[in-house]
Formats: sequence, structure tokens, C-alpha cells
Amino acid sequence: MAKLKISNDWWTAPAESDNGNLILVTGRRDLQNVIETGRYRYRVEVSWCYEGNDRLLPQYADSKIMEEVTDALNECFDKDPIAIMTGIYTGDGRRDWVFYTHSLHIFQRKFNEVMSPFPALPLQFEAEEDPDWQEYREMCECEVGSGED
Repeated sequence: MAKLKISNDWWTAPAESDNGNLILVTGRRDLQNVIETGRYRYRVEVSWCYEGNDRLLPQYADSKIMEEVTDALNECFDKDPIAIMTGIYTGDGRRDWVFYTHSLHIFQRKFNEVMSPFPALPLQFEAEEDPDWQEYREMCECEVGSGED
């Protein structure tokens, strides 16, 4: 069986939280071929609540660790696509990473392996079945049209 081609094309757009604060939404484009496999049925959201600056965006030290974690997770799952990071939400005192996976158990094991070199972080996990990728489709509506700057 041919290896699944997973896009590494990302976009970022501003959005607004329910209380009016800035949320930066970063999403991965062109995942229709992954959706069509029907294998990645589970959505996992990993959240980190942080003390933000006056705009409720992360302080520099936290943002540096967040980017290192993001890079490490992407590197791991690019090599072994048990899960695919599809979106990142940052703002209003919270960072959320969104993944789709076909095995919650293996995702947990791989996630823990990736996180082992990092300091303990205040992460919360939520997982549910989302075989139609509803959250991903809603996130993609935030992307600013390619004809706009």
C-alpha cells in the first residue's frame, strides 16, 4: 500500500473568542485525502492554560516551549502518522493542539515519548469520535481567502 501523503501546508488567521479576545488559529490545508481514508476517527485536543500577557497571548518563555513542543510532535507524527496535527489555537490564556488519530492508546504512548524531554506542563486532554472531521471543517472556515492579504 502506498504511503499516505499528508500536507505540510499551514495557514494562520485571527479569530475572536466568545469574550472578544484574540485567538490565533493555525490550520493544516489539504487533508481531504486523509479524511477519505476513514481511518482517523478520533479527535484529540490537548490544552495548556497559561498566564498570558495583557492581550492574553503567551509570555515569551511559554511561547518558546509551545513552539518546541509543536515541532517535536509534528516531527514524531510525520515519521509515524499514527496521528495528524490539524490545528493550533492560541490566545485567551490557552493553547490547544488538535489531532486526529486512529488509535487513542498508541497516540497516548507516542505523545508521552515526545514530551519526556520537556518539563512537566499543565496539559489537559479531551478525546472523542469525529469520523466526519467536523471540528477540522469548522476550523477551515476561519482561513482567510487566498486572494486577501
